[in-house]
Amino acid sequence: MRLIQASVVVISLVASTAFAQDADRKVAGGGITAKGWQGKIDPGKQNEGKSINDSKVMEMGGGLHLQVGPAAVYWNPANTGKGDYTVSATFKETKVASDHPHPYGLFIGGSKLDTDTPNLVYCVAYGNGDVLVRGFSGGKVINPLRRAPNAAVHKAGADGGVTQQIAWSVKGDKAECLVNGTVVASLPKADITGPDKLESTDGIYGIRVSHNLDVLVTGLSKK
Repeated sequence: MRLIQASVVVISLVASTAFAQDADRKVAGGGITAKGWQGKIDPGKQNEGKSINDSKVMEMGGGLHLQVGPAAVYWNPANTGKGDYTVSATFKETKVASDHPHPYGLFIGGSKLDTDTPNLVYCVAYGNGDVLVRGFSGGKVINPLRRAPNAAVHKAGADGGVTQQIAWSVKGDKAECLVNGTVVASLPKADITGPDKLESTDGIYGIRVSHNLDVLVTGLSKK
């Protein structure tokens, strides 16, 4: 019994240490200076004393440089999609800020983004080759596609750097996420819209980032 108790203590200490090492950072000089852009950290984070100003978002290299503290979404209200459309962007993770990968990508169907009950669905890639489709419905998490490895996702090099092209294609009764030109998730609209899901795939599109990232986003566009 003593050995079991000791093992539990060791496991708990390791888990606590890992969590502490990956707490949300606070970026010096934080705030959004990119013209027309807004941001919101995940629902509930404000209760932890976190703020969108704990991250820094500025224009750089014809795109946006995001130095991220808490996980958040960023958007320009002028960027909207309706009916059939495709949105895409290139994400360059410049360095790893922790000992494990954090995801980044695009969201669509955004509404009520500046509230604690947002609606959106996002597709994100990880530097270890994983992909995930998740979102919020009235602020509650929805999981259309759980995290899984996918050969289309580029893996980070020894220096931690990696580049991914991520896109959403909404056409007819489907919404598809593409990473580096390959469909990694093909979702019937019925799977992501309706009660307790998205109100619609129409809406604002923008950027989704996990915490503690350093990423350059270029070429954000819709067609």
